[in-house]
Amino acid sequence: MSEVGLRVNEACKLDLADIKWDLGRFGKLHVRHGKGARGSRPRERMVPLINNAAFTLRWFVEDVWGQFGDDHTRPGVPLLPSERKNIDGSAARVGDETLRTALSGSAERHLPDWSEVLTPHVLRHFCASQLYLGGMDLLAVQAVLGHAWVATTMKYVHEPGTHIEDAWIAGQQRAAARLTGLGKGRTS
Repeated sequence: MSEVGLRVNEACKLDLADIKWDLGRFGKLHVRHGKGARGSRPRERMVPLINNAAFTLRWFVEDVWGQFGDDHTRPGVPLLPSERKNIDGSAARVGDETLRTALSGSAERHLPDWSEVLTPHVLRHFCASQLYLGGMDLLAVQAVLGHAWVATTMKYVHEPGTHIEDAWIAGQQRAAARLTGLGKGRTS
């Protein structure tokens, strides 16, 4: 969720078939149950497997998913199965609360200073900030997160305290790179 900014309920509703390994440059996730704006029906979107999400997802599918003992060819088989079984013996779908509890437990063990504040929603903010600070434009971040309004996306992007200084240095470096080419070929 931190790599592509999925909402916890979107992640829980993904099917194994929603991974489209061959779409685009990186593969994509077909989010069929995205949040609708202001009470509208759920909006679908295709989320590129950027930020090493393809690597993480491939590891999960190849090394972990099979441990749940479900048939990968069954229609509607969940990407994130539960250890609980349906009546027919197939793996049930993991619930929102299970993911929240697992994240909380992991944070408590590995990031104790963050254990009270690290939530799936905080991971969406982290993803948005990392994508933006990594150079992705705001409209692309908006599309990844599935926001209807860019103003909403702007609330998700948190800049470090050194943002102005970092932007100034980057601007100076771009200007210096442009000037480097102007001096070549001239004679004094």
